[in-house]
Amino acid sequence: MTIQDIFQYYAADLGQVETFMEREFRSEVALIPEISHYLIGSGGKRFRPLLLIACANLSGYRGERSARLAAVLEFIHSATLLHDDVIDEGRLRRGKASANTVWGNAASVLVGDFLYSKSFRILSDDGSIEVLRLMSETTNIMSEGEVFQLVRSGDVGITEEDYLTIIEKKTAILMAAACAIGGILGGHGPEHTAALRRFGLLLGMAFQMTDDTLDYMAEEALFGKTIGKDLQEGKLTLPLIVALARSPEKERGKIVGLVEEMKRTGGDDGVGEVVDCIRCHGGISYTLGKAEAFVAEAKDCLNGFGASEAKNHLLAIAGFILERRA
Repeated sequence: MTIQDIFQYYAADLGQVETFMEREFRSEVALIPEISHYLIGSGGKRFRPLLLIACANLSGYRGERSARLAAVLEFIHSATLLHDDVIDEGRLRRGKASANTVWGNAASVLVGDFLYSKSFRILSDDGSIEVLRLMSETTNIMSEGEVFQLVRSGDVGITEEDYLTIIEKKTAILMAAACAIGGILGGHGPEHTAALRRFGLLLGMAFQMTDDTLDYMAEEALFGKTIGKDLQEGKLTLPLIVALARSPEKERGKIVGLVEEMKRTGGDDGVGEVVDCIRCHGGISYTLGKAEAFVAEAKDCLNGFGASEAKNHLLAIAGFILERRA
């Protein structure tokens, strides 16, 4: 079973998500739907909505709330992308010019704020205090992650523990929320929901780790951002953290100097040498190994659930994390 098969299986449900988002884009201020469409309609995989819907199916829920709440996740995720590109001065997003490059930083920040506020209005209309509390906690943690990453930006002393904290708060926590909402919709109680939330958290950790290896491996046309861009933005991810820890002192000093220069200038001189260092010292293989361990643990979280098509889908999605190339 491929990831394409799973997306096809849930095509009707995901179509409802698209319809709901299209309706909620509407605003008297034309720039809001213009930027929202530009970002959200630019090829995102709808991975978080897929997780929510599959977990809801696993939990025995099939109804329109899945589409509404999945749209909330996509709005929040898109708001963070708009804000991230402003902070990182990103110029490329999903293979085309980022919104801040086209419309400027102010517009990107404000439309991101619109998507955040729209999300919580939808959550209020949904009426579930449990879901509202979960998403309030989730977005608060995501904000902490953004600030912590900003503080550690360009810090060559960043540790693996720091890195894991950042990706848990910035990325994994929203996937955890997606899976937990699926459990809440099924109404099976806290133990059921906690298992799905843990599944999503571990999956999110692995997802970001594979993403960070792709920054040094993938073709730009497929990946949708400049290879080595994390370095230019001052983001030291696990492949480089491991390589620096394993490098001889002289080599480490040289690589640190290149990284600091790239952050200072925003240029890409030295990317090739840094990538060579990462590959030489096993930074990519180490990171993928950690991701594989997280995926294995995530799959174990589903052991308490009976056999079902939805469970098979979630296990296949977990496997896809390790196979993705873009």
